[in-house]
Amino acid sequence: MYENIDEVEFAEKFEADDNAVLLDVRTQQEWDSGYIKGAIMLDFFNPEFPKEVEKLDKSKNYYIYCRSGNRSGQACGLMEGMGFDGELYNLEGGIMSWTGDLEY
Repeated sequence: MYENIDEVEFAEKFEADDNAVLLDVRTQQEWDSGYIKGAIMLDFFNPEFPKEVEKLDKSKNYYIYCRSGNRSGQACGLMEGMGFDGELYNLEGGIMSWTGDLEY
């Protein structure tokens, strides 16, 4: 089962995790307004999203965020249903709760 975690725990766990992937599930326009360094983008609203997720390494731990935490929570649920073995973490409050630096 995926876990909703706050910004501090999200950052700490990700930093210490050697098996981590940071996944941004926002749109391209949202991505262009700033993203967390090291993230890869897969647009949750893209009809190909499930096919793209299927290509990901299911043994990795995924740290997932969106704008507010809603889409990323849905993405976590989808990934659970697809048999992802690693840990799944949803950033509670999404990037709107992020106080760290952003890349552009």
